[in-house]
This record gives sequence, structure tokens and C-alpha cells, in this order.
Amino acid sequence: MCKEQIYSFHSCYYECKSCDYSLHKFCAELPEIQNNHPLHPGHNLTLSELDLRAKFSFEYEWMCHVLSTCDACGEKHDGHFFQCIICPRYRIHVDCALLPAKLLIQHRTNETFTHSHPLTLAYSFSFSEKRARFTPLCRVCGGAFNEHLWIYKCDKCRYYAHVHCATSKRDAFMSILQKTSLGKTFKNYKDDEHPNLLHCPFSDEGDNLLKHLFFNHKDVIVKHHGEILNHPSHQHPLNLFDTQTSLANDVVSLHDPMKKFQLLCDGCVKPITTVPFYKCSQSNQHCDFILHEWCAKLPSEVKDYVGHPEHNLEFLPKVSSKFFGVFKCPICELHSNGFAYGCTRCDYYICINCAFIPEKITHEAHPGHLLSKTNPSAKLRGRYCRACKFSMSWLPGFGCPSCHIYIHVRCALLLPKVIRHKYDKHHPLSLRYEPAENHISEYFCDICEDELNPFRWFYHCSTCDHSMHAACAPLILQCEQATYFNYKMSVFKFLNVKFGRTVEIKRHSHCLAAFAQGIESHGNCIECRRRLQYEMIIKCLECEFAFHHYCAYSYVDFRS
Repeated sequence: MCKEQIYSFHSCYYECKSCDYSLHKFCAELPEIQNNHPLHPGHNLTLSELDLRAKFSFEYEWMCHVLSTCDACGEKHDGHFFQCIICPRYRIHVDCALLPAKLLIQHRTNETFTHSHPLTLAYSFSFSEKRARFTPLCRVCGGAFNEHLWIYKCDKCRYYAHVHCATSKRDAFMSILQKTSLGKTFKNYKDDEHPNLLHCPFSDEGDNLLKHLFFNHKDVIVKHHGEILNHPSHQHPLNLFDTQTSLANDVVSLHDPMKKFQLLCDGCVKPITTVPFYKCSQSNQHCDFILHEWCAKLPSEVKDYVGHPEHNLEFLPKVSSKFFGVFKCPICELHSNGFAYGCTRCDYYICINCAFIPEKITHEAHPGHLLSKTNPSAKLRGRYCRACKFSMSWLPGFGCPSCHIYIHVRCALLLPKVIRHKYDKHHPLSLRYEPAENHISEYFCDICEDELNPFRWFYHCSTCDHSMHAACAPLILQCEQATYFNYKMSVFKFLNVKFGRTVEIKRHSHCLAAFAQGIESHGNCIECRRRLQYEMIIKCLECEFAFHHYCAYSYVDFRS
């Protein structure tokens, strides 16, 4: 019946002495009729080896001797099926017909996959329901769901799995045949072989790649508050702030999202949340230049950079050929007006974070396995970033080749583990890699108020049930600056841009304007008439006159 071997450990089985016909005890005692199956209620299912779907075709005579497709799992089987006489096209294999209505996935997968709630046997999603739920994938194999097949699911946690994935116990050898390994992983490297390995995500907004590479606490101890630094990036001497006392004496406020106070480093354009840092000694003359201690120690050049091996890349405090020093980094595809490394001969510039991308990292989203640096390639066209779900073929990333897990460089290095935001005054929000457990309602971003896809990385507080797009989370000054509805990336598009500087403008009755991010109330560009919202703009400090950053050539003297 089931075509499986009867082994010596099967202590009880049935056999016919005269014709050598044998059955497992379980198979022999299968019911001939299943009444009111939970996924086909109201009709009886009859056990049969013949395929009633071919009853009126010439194939009927031999159909029982070939593989037949099960309507529950979509796989081909031989042997016996349960069929519905009333619905002759409904035919499910014995193994699927006897699947439990509820199960704990950890009991069926040798603890490789775990979930705190029982999974319920159900039909897969309709096309419209699948779109409404952001096209979920199987939590075991990462594959898509067929609309008419069965699945196991936990709706309140948005946990879904194919029936064969949720019920298959796989050993270590068989797991390598999986196209993706999303379950429990085991450490595949030795710590002593990778002493400087970077562990991501970084702990909070004040932690970043450059801090790990260039900050040495012992060096800071020998320095003293007020120590003067003459740095090539700034025309004035810089004072060192190295203690909380020095902050109080000089009335300096650190970056604090809870108080809507933003303090960004002029080098890496990342928040300054703690000492040590350097600040312009002429701050009483309205010079607000500020620099992380580690950003003041960057090397003067980068040699043999993989993206531009022809020439060395020089340290540039500002890309002077670009208006306001704003350039687009070809590695992370983000605009920046911070420090850069570049080749002026080739007009090639990269942000300082992308200048020092490590060859290997680990990430909490795929613990225990080394992730190696990958470069954009057509070979990666079918691989997608775990954070933003976009292809790995157009941006550098990190990957685990054995498990086919990939993360873009910018998603791995620019999304901290924890953030603070004024919308949740009581708890920090944690970076989530999948939907939260026991979250029955839909997800909406508290900042932009648009629906949120929980299968892309996002920030969430389980206690207060607050959620935010990863790209909206850095916005602490104006919620109108939130990313637009169709923005699908996980990293805020202006994360590396420091707004707020002023510039003299011409062809207007007022002479001073500010470099800002456009919001809805700014209206349309005075030059091209397109909307200013979600773009870099120049806005008059005294009236509504405003234009795009890329339309500035008519209003700003670039030689000044």
C-alpha cells in the first residue's frame, strides 16, 4: 500500500502466505472512509489506489501504477489516496490525509525550527490575501506558497510553512540540500581565527564601523579635556570633550531623540551620543563644526580599493566639486555631504563608511555563521537581501554561501540593534527580522502612518506595540520628513546627509537660505515646478521661496 519496506523492527504486520502480499499494521488498519476531514468538510473521502480523475479517460487502466499528484502538498506520490466521490478532482495522498490538525513544529523538525504556538493545518492564501499579507514565504525553506495547497500556519504571529516542511525531520546531511537554511544554525568558525571579527548589528545609533576600527579607549585616557586639534577638515582649532563634566561646563547637548535634539558628526554624519568628540573652538561665533574622536583619526588615503583599483583614494573633508559637498556614494547608493575618499581625476567618491567595509562579519539575523563580502554580480540576481528584499545583484553585501543568506552592506552596517524615539518614551525599539509574536493586528508605522511589511526588517516595541519602518526610525525632528509610501529600502535615503547649513542665494529679495529636506508644506520648486517633499532643497529663511538642490545652479554662486 505505502510501498515502504517492512523491516525486522516492525514487530506486527499482516501478510498473505499464499501470494506473498504484506501490509504494515498501520496501513492495514487505515479506515476506508474518512468522515468530515477539516479541510474537506461535509464530504466523505474514500481510500483508493485508482485515480477517479482519469475514470473516463484511456489512462484509467494504468493510472494506479504511476505517480499521481497530491492536491494537498503538490508532490507526486504512488500508492493509495483518499478521494472524494462528489468532487472527483479532489485527491490527497494517505500521508497528507492523516496529517494532524495542529502540531508544534519543533517536535517535527528535531528542534531545527521552533515556534511557541501550535501551527494549524489550513488552505494556503488566495491571490488577494497573499498580497494583503505582503506575500509571505515559508519559514522553513523560504519558498513561495501555491494558492490551492495546504499549509501550517499561526496567524497571530504570521508564521507559515509548507506541510512537507513543517513535518519533515531532517538530519545534518539532508539540511545541506535545502536551498536556504532558515532554522537553527551552529557556529562554523573559531574565535581565535577571527580576532577582529565585526559582530552586527551595532548596539545603538552611537555605535558604528569607524568607531570599531579607529577608537582606542587607552588613547583617549592620556588626552585631556580642552586639548586642541588642528584638523585639515576645518579652518578653526577643535577642542576635545572627553567627560560629562566638560559637557556641563560648556553647555553642550548630546544627540537625544527623546528630546528631539539632533547632534550629527560632520565626518561620518552619525549621531554623537557620548564623549569623546571634538567641537570647534569658535562655537561662540556660530561655528557648529563637530567631530567624533575616531573620525579625526582617519588615514590620509585608501590604497587598492576594490571599487577603484586604478588609483589611490585620497581623504577629502569635502567634495568641493559638488554643491554643498553632496555626492552619491556608488557603494551604498546613499547621498552624503560628510567626509569622503575619492579620486578627483576620475570623479569617483565614496563615503568614509564604505571605504572600510570588512571582508567578513557575523550578524544576529543569521547567528553562528560567517558572512563574507559579496560584490554586485549577475550571478546574484536570484538572491535577495534579508532586510529590504531587494536583489543582491546591484549593491555590495555579505553572504553565507552554504545557507544562501544575504544582506546588503548598508542594511548590515547602518541599522543598529536598538534605537530610541520620542514616540515611545518608555522603551527602546529593537530591530526585528520577522513578524513579532502575538501581534494579531496589522502593522503600521508610527512615523509615516503607512502600512508596514513585517517581513522586511523594522523596529518594534513588543511592550507598547509601537512599530516603525527602519527607514523612518532616524527621523526625530519632523514626521513630515518620513519616507514616501513607495520607498521600499530599509535605510533612510538621507541617512548620510547633514542638513541645516545656510547659503547665500541670488535672484531673490532675501539673501540667506537653508539646506533642508523638503516637506509637504514647502510646495513646489520655484525652478522646475515639481514637488519639494522628500527631496534635498534650498529654502529661504524668511519666506516660502524654495528650490531643489539639483536646481540650485540658477540661484547660488558655486565659486563662493
